[in-house]
Amino acid sequence: MRRLLRSRTARAVTAAGLAGALLGAGAVAWRTDALPLLGPAPCWDSLGDASVSGLFGDRRIEVDEQSLGNAREGDGLSYGQCRITSFKDDRALRQVTVNVHQLDGLRGTDSTRWPQEFLAAGMVSLGEELPGMVSASRGWLALPQGCTGRGDFSGPTVVEIGMGRAGLDFSSDLATEDRAALTDALVDATNGVIRSFGCSGSYPSPRALPSVDTWQDTDAAALCGTKGFVLPKAYRKELPRTRIGAGGVGPARICEVGSDDREQVVRMTTVVDPALAEIFSSDSLRSGASVKGTTGYGKTTGGRAVYRASCQTGPVVFVVEQLRQTAKGGFTLTDELLPGYVAAEAERIGCGPQKLTLPSA
Repeated sequence: MRRLLRSRTARAVTAAGLAGALLGAGAVAWRTDALPLLGPAPCWDSLGDASVSGLFGDRRIEVDEQSLGNAREGDGLSYGQCRITSFKDDRALRQVTVNVHQLDGLRGTDSTRWPQEFLAAGMVSLGEELPGMVSASRGWLALPQGCTGRGDFSGPTVVEIGMGRAGLDFSSDLATEDRAALTDALVDATNGVIRSFGCSGSYPSPRALPSVDTWQDTDAAALCGTKGFVLPKAYRKELPRTRIGAGGVGPARICEVGSDDREQVVRMTTVVDPALAEIFSSDSLRSGASVKGTTGYGKTTGGRAVYRASCQTGPVVFVVEQLRQTAKGGFTLTDELLPGYVAAEAERIGCGPQKLTLPSA
């Protein structure tokens, strides 16, 4: 009965004939001031009234939803996507996309683009019971491995949520509200996917999200807040600002170092979640010149270096990326920072000592 008589987020915007046409096309429309729609909630019957209202208020929304499929039956790793758009009259105001797919490590398709959006310093951990991260514009949460399984060189199956451009996070009450709304919708959607897959259990709502770190003055003697990691003198004037994400906890820790105008020049990522670390499998084996280490191996291509270490908790991956040229020109900063970064970060997380040998050494 609850599904037949949806509350205010599930109101029909059209007559029965038009509703049938929309359903046939994969799009369903709701509004708040008409009769209830006889059908499930948005995104695989997962998003409750509170989540939809938190994201869209009382605006009319339209939903374009793909059925959840089994990625193992096709060549891709995608399970399905759901897109919700809110409107004021005929003008689109906000669009939120929920995507379900297994992160790839074998072909390297998720090792570069995906971290740019979903492993950023503006994101924070959802908490110990929730293997994921969130910001004011992006969020992801891994499905239980017992529900979806995971093959060799494959990352976890994740539910992603996105709103607007990635990285447009700023310190304001509005950004805090957006992050909270995205978090509620992400947990709702993930629990809905778990049910759709026929699995038991559910994720709880996060207790309290940590605050997002803002840009701070660079500590050249403890770069990225990591004791023993020193920024070379040649770059100290050029890289005076640093931002560290996730508060040092969660599946990954991200540090961005940049200029006075907060333009990112270098991004360094430590991935401690063993399943998530697998998305960098191809990069650490196949691309670039070889890097050797105490208990690991990796590759460097000049602008990007990936090192995979064997630790007590499983594989841990360290990534150093130079996103812009420095005043010295070229992309030499990656190789200069990698040995110190890995050694200091490995010590911080209890995976040391790690001593690296670069190709030029």
